[in-house]
Amino acid sequence: MLATGGIAERFVTDVRELPDAEIVAVASRSDAPAKAFADRFGIPRAYGEWAALVADEEVDIVYVATPHSAHRAATGLALAAGKPVLCEKAFTLNAREAGELVSLARERGLFLMEAMWMYCNPVIRRLAELVRDGAVGEVRTVQADFGLQGPFAPDHRLRDPALGGGAVLDLGVYPVSFAHLLLGEPDRVRADALLSPEGVDLNTGMLLGWDSGATALLTCSVTAGTAATATVTGTTGRIDVPGGFFTAERFVLRRNGAEPEEFTADGFVGDGFTGDGGMHGLQYEAAEAMRCLRAGETESPLVPLEGTLAVMRTLDAVRDRIGVRYPVDASA
Repeated sequence: MLATGGIAERFVTDVRELPDAEIVAVASRSDAPAKAFADRFGIPRAYGEWAALVADEEVDIVYVATPHSAHRAATGLALAAGKPVLCEKAFTLNAREAGELVSLARERGLFLMEAMWMYCNPVIRRLAELVRDGAVGEVRTVQADFGLQGPFAPDHRLRDPALGGGAVLDLGVYPVSFAHLLLGEPDRVRADALLSPEGVDLNTGMLLGWDSGATALLTCSVTAGTAATATVTGTTGRIDVPGGFFTAERFVLRRNGAEPEEFTADGFVGDGFTGDGGMHGLQYEAAEAMRCLRAGETESPLVPLEGTLAVMRTLDAVRDRIGVRYPVDASA
């Protein structure tokens, strides 16, 4: 475990329920938070620096749970030390950084995967399979939203350009990734946003277009709590995913002229994003990373690196359209 924030807590909670997984070490930038995290979750070793963690010979894979502004540095450090990595999303601050990490992993023959847990969710996997099999005909529209109520103070990381602040990378990555899963990389990107005084997006709408005629209308916000639903509409039907689409427990398929069909996943354990008891759905991405390592695979077919790069290019395009630039972009 590299980092000790909220997503790290949820990940540890879920992974500890897997029968063949063990959290053996945790690192932070100083001793105190690492030790507190280790004591809380019964982790054997705690390190006050990242370098000590990636040098630990008993660590098979590093889970990078830092804010995305540190993903390039943390993941690069682990890969350089020969460690496979499961890295939180948004994968990096921009597509250039993402490409650097993918190149490094491929050069060293190491496993690397974006922790896009939505793609590993069995309900979302079933949805994508049905769409590929033509359950709704040719996809014409995808709609998805993810917004938090806020407000966030000016000194919060979500308002800081140096930390990759704004709605797009924290929340918009989910709707964009959902559209990518079903339609691939868009041919056209349009966007509009309300910006903060610091220059990050607070409320953003995205319109993606494909040469096939399909479109995706996506929104994200850190000023309004949205329903977080998703809908896929095709020429012969529609799929509706209720609130918390990124950690879906069910969806409804409505074929033209037929009764609605509800789909769930046998054995699914999850209670949404809030973390109010139970598991959170992060166990599926952990299980997939473990499967890949045991099979000698350097990337996951569920979360392919080319898809991660495509999503980052789309997020870059959105930021370009709305005028959000991070300091790291200047070195591109």
